[in-house]
Amino acid sequence: MQVHEEYYLSPERPLSDAEKKLVWQKPASHKTSEEERRISKEVKRNWHRGEMKIANILLEGDAGSGKTQLAKALSANFGLPYTKVTCFADMDKSDIIGAILPVIPSEQLEKVEPVEQSVLKALYDSDGFQSATSILMETLGVTQEQAALKMKQLMKLAERHTDGEAVEYRFYPSEIVRAYQNGYLLEIQEPNVIRDAAVLMALNSALELDGSINLPTEIIRRHPDFIAVTTTNRSYAGARPLNEALRDRVQHSEKMDLPGKEVMIERAMAKTGYQDEEVLSVLADAIMILDAAARANAIKGVAGMRSFFYWTDAVAGGASAKESLYYKVLYKITTDSEEIRILEEALEKHGLLTRLEAVAGGVKKNENPTMTPSKSRQGEI
Repeated sequence: MQVHEEYYLSPERPLSDAEKKLVWQKPASHKTSEEERRISKEVKRNWHRGEMKIANILLEGDAGSGKTQLAKALSANFGLPYTKVTCFADMDKSDIIGAILPVIPSEQLEKVEPVEQSVLKALYDSDGFQSATSILMETLGVTQEQAALKMKQLMKLAERHTDGEAVEYRFYPSEIVRAYQNGYLLEIQEPNVIRDAAVLMALNSALELDGSINLPTEIIRRHPDFIAVTTTNRSYAGARPLNEALRDRVQHSEKMDLPGKEVMIERAMAKTGYQDEEVLSVLADAIMILDAAARANAIKGVAGMRSFFYWTDAVAGGASAKESLYYKVLYKITTDSEEIRILEEALEKHGLLTRLEAVAGGVKKNENPTMTPSKSRQGEI
């Protein structure tokens, strides 16, 4: 287990075995960014300074700029369990707080469809460590939004099968409540897509440093170790400007853009195992030019680090750098022919199309590839 005790916030705090597994472990490919160092130092420095405490962090940037990776890295640095909630447009207050579910009697449960039976049994057998949403996601293999919808369907189903009977009710907290009450680092992804103002109000109140949440069963206070890391995507379809009340509760914000060229190359080497710096320099230049051109011409797509990693990996595997540019980078930005022409012209203006033609099959022409075996290639890119 990797330890980063320099920034641990509550080194004496005991964690259960299940909680220890939630503390993120940095892979060998992880490279510490300036943002990570800055946030870690600021949070640690202010942790016991009352109203100056930093416990709500905002990371705002394009897709692939490393927001979630940074949130996870903070979990490792602070020694806090990491969890996340991905917001969606039709979230309601039960998705913020949790839900009360009637327990269907066993004789009635047998009349329920097999899929619903298995899900309900998983909920009834849960030990309270997981939220209802995470149980449904794990049992059904669905997204967070689909799990939330399924939970609402189960509530209606349970009501039908317990109608007129004296039944037991159980409260299943949301992932937000679980993190809030137990003192985890919670990544709140894309809250700017939420439509319902009442949901945003409930989320805002939870982010008060001395806040509390009114549950159907009790009132809970914010755990002193709870950290909320809000991550928002500037170019996400359907996103609105971040709610001003939520933004006002943030004590530290970072604008996440592409890192410097040297850092880009270093991360690509660690992620893919590909070590040819000259080739990586050409690819990095192309990504940076495309990123700038897309912004300058209001093209909504993004040339980010994920595209850079996958493009590097394709070239390392023998693909033509110029040909793979289209299906690894350009078509992820846009498939509009006029926008593609604009991006191609930006590359041509800087001589990058010619430079990319000199890179073929993972190497510059007439040279041998330089590959170093790396365990990191087995991890996520």
